[in-house]
Amino acid sequence: MSLPLAGSFLGFLGVALGAFGAHGMASRFTPETRGWWETATLYLLVHAVAVFAAGVSARTGLFSTGGWVMVAGAVIFSGTLYAMALGAPRWFGAITPLGGIALLAGWALFAVAALKGA
Repeated sequence: MSLPLAGSFLGFLGVALGAFGAHGMASRFTPETRGWWETATLYLLVHAVAVFAAGVSARTGLFSTGGWVMVAGAVIFSGTLYAMALGAPRWFGAITPLGGIALLAGWALFAVAALKGA
């Protein structure tokens, strides 16, 4: 799979899951679960764009690695929040920060690559 394809897939999921949460699940959410869903969707969409941009930039090395780290981070971060909003055990929340760390690492790799001119 390529980064542009991964970014496109994440973007598609973000829009689809955002709509599902807003329309299909709205009456079932508590304020807390709605917040988890909305945060998951926001982070998924923002990072889908970043991953897509990394892929179409044709940059390699640390920049490409940063994109793939973001893919993993978005899946873990948003996935655990979506799962909890749908009723998964709250201990999934202990996994969520690992996704956040991966997202931060992806941005850090982008920065390092930019500083090196890679």
